[in-house]
Amino acid sequence: MKNAFRLSLMLCSLLVISSCKNSDLEEGSREKFEFAFRIPAGENSWVSNSSEKGVIQKEGIKGWDNSELVLNSYIRVNAPGQLALGLQAASPSGPARIQVSLGGETREVEVGNKELQQINIGNFQIDEPGYQLIEIRGLERSGEFFPEITEILAGGEATEKGVNFVEENFHFGRRGPSVHLRYELPEEKDLLWFYNEIEVPEGEDVIGSYFMANGFSHGYFGIQVNSETERRVLFSVWSPYETQDPAEIPEEYRIQMLQKGTDVHTGEFGNEGSGGQSYRKFPWKAGTTYKFLLKGEPNGDNSTDFTAWFFAPEVGEWELIASFRRPFTNTYLKDLYSFLENFVPATGDTARKGYYTNQWGYSTDGQWTEMTRAEFTADATAKAGHRLDYAGGADENGFFLKDCGFFNQTTPMNSFFSRPATGVTPEVDLARLERIMGE
Repeated sequence: MKNAFRLSLMLCSLLVISSCKNSDLEEGSREKFEFAFRIPAGENSWVSNSSEKGVIQKEGIKGWDNSELVLNSYIRVNAPGQLALGLQAASPSGPARIQVSLGGETREVEVGNKELQQINIGNFQIDEPGYQLIEIRGLERSGEFFPEITEILAGGEATEKGVNFVEENFHFGRRGPSVHLRYELPEEKDLLWFYNEIEVPEGEDVIGSYFMANGFSHGYFGIQVNSETERRVLFSVWSPYETQDPAEIPEEYRIQMLQKGTDVHTGEFGNEGSGGQSYRKFPWKAGTTYKFLLKGEPNGDNSTDFTAWFFAPEVGEWELIASFRRPFTNTYLKDLYSFLENFVPATGDTARKGYYTNQWGYSTDGQWTEMTRAEFTADATAKAGHRLDYAGGADENGFFLKDCGFFNQTTPMNSFFSRPATGVTPEVDLARLERIMGE
């Protein structure tokens, strides 16, 4: 039986254009296809029902030997009509048969060529523009692996208004776009404290998510989903010395750790600027509101101290995360913002959402000011048009941010939103927290 299958595949592989279904060549396989877009398979694909185990690489899909593994590739077309699909593929370990599906239509293709060449899949009808899921499954193989796929080829009338996909951006493109809320601050006030709250809806706490609550001009503070079993509260401050390697920072430019809370790990970070980092492992839960409080106060000697406090209702009191001193800095809190990002590329095909619900600033004149207006922005991956699955705004629950998952409701960048004011100042005893820091 296996030899018969191998012979069938070898016969099909003699055709430059091969498109087989139920082991019989379709008439459409003799069509000539013109592909306007060559889409990198590695940068635009994910494994849907298994860990990736190296199958998705920058060079494409390789080392694929499991027939239960489903490959999901995404492209975004901007017009309805016929979409011609193909693959740049090879099967060097021996002929194999795969299945390609889009929008309820399925084609089976036999790949027998050992060198990369164009494999035409067929035409698919696109009724609604937007993201299209292309499912690729391995059906049978005669060798060790299913075909290697380096590119997805697209053409036809559905591509005439353009196609969006990730190109030359393997790591960040697969992570997905990051989105931000930049808060409108009270004028002519020096902000000493920044208060914020976050609630992650149930089911939106996807592995790799960083729901950052209290961002400022020199760092950020929020909660992460690090794995199925680990979650963190993270607070970081950038060094004024610009480098991606913390080991290169001269001693006088290093972030100094002044104090840290119970069970808080402190160290350094790199690769996105460098500086001081602290985190506490804490099993925060979706559907629960968590509170964040950040202080920034200059010391008068060209250094500024930044201190982060975290309130979990499970604990019932404010807990210190860490206090850092940043040299060559003389400022109160500025450029306040929140963000949502994914730091695990393997989950970049899964949507996540967070609510940022109650922003206040406490100024040096002893007054709380509610911040109810924010600008929505996104990162370079979004600006390049590589990924358009990003959104933000405001509703009755407050501000929200959403990204990844290839949804189609994109929010225009630089949009402004207002949330309903609560008029209720935060319940926090700032004087008590000051005393704790002085002990």
